[in-house]
Amino acid sequence: MEIQPQIVEVDAPSKPKRYVFVLLDNFTMLCFASAVESLRIANRMANKQLYSWVLAGEGGDTVTCSNGTEFKLQMELDELTRDDVVMVCGGVDVQKATTKRIVNWLRREARRGVKMAGLCTAGYTLARAGLLDGKKATIHWENQDSFAEEFEEVTLTKSVFVVDGNRMTTAGGTASIDLMLKIIADDHGEELANAVADQLIYSSIRTDQDTQRLSIPTRIGVRHPKLSRVIQIMEQNIEEPISPAVLAKDVGMSTRQLERLFRRYLNRSPKRYYMELRLQKARNLLMQTDMSVINVALACGFASPSHFSKCYRSHYDTTPYRERGSHAARLSI
Repeated sequence: MEIQPQIVEVDAPSKPKRYVFVLLDNFTMLCFASAVESLRIANRMANKQLYSWVLAGEGGDTVTCSNGTEFKLQMELDELTRDDVVMVCGGVDVQKATTKRIVNWLRREARRGVKMAGLCTAGYTLARAGLLDGKKATIHWENQDSFAEEFEEVTLTKSVFVVDGNRMTTAGGTASIDLMLKIIADDHGEELANAVADQLIYSSIRTDQDTQRLSIPTRIGVRHPKLSRVIQIMEQNIEEPISPAVLAKDVGMSTRQLERLFRRYLNRSPKRYYMELRLQKARNLLMQTDMSVINVALACGFASPSHFSKCYRSHYDTTPYRERGSHAARLSI
């Protein structure tokens, strides 16, 4: 026998608020499931149908998520009502999944005043449609470099989610839960949102002030404040790299001391570590944008394409041109 939860008393709406989940090809199941389950549980805890939802997509038939599971869609890219909320769910290779038809549909519905969210990488889709211009937004940390280069008119943050007017974005994964809990709290109060979180065994509810990536000490397994600060400065200055001497001076130590710190904790020189950061960003840009190799080189602090190509080959055992070509070939399969 199913145990009935303790009901949270809330006022019933005149009609359920409908969420239209637009599932892009190769969307991430976790971001979608986190959002839709939050709505389902809210209905259950209130013992009222506060929310309804429908699955939509281009073609209106089926769509496959990034883990290979196929979903049956319930509607095409149809005309919506102004009270609907669109939740675009992105995932792998969002650039390819963001088709001209989807972009045009989003623009049309936005003109009608529909509220929209981009979950996981779908912030890219909203930005491509021009719907984040002049607004704050977030996107999965893996896509931050390419997004910042392509959409300069969007104020990109590292928050787990952002609500700016009638536009919402999340960083992916369980960040959908944080956004939905905020929405539920705004709609029906903190008690219901907390009840939903308890049902999800979600004990650490995050706000839009929380960042999506682990702190530098946690990420690299080093808890040395000066080393962490130097790495932070490096990450913030990719396009115009700073010399080890200046980095050392900025944190109040000698260049030799800085060299010893990097050797001790990271088994590489500051120069080598910095180069790896720049090459990682370059690889992200090559695989996620249409930027020319020359512009990628400049964005990552390389003065010439030849030097960039030499460093790239040394680290990744392939050239930037071949990397982009092989990635494009994989996308076309």
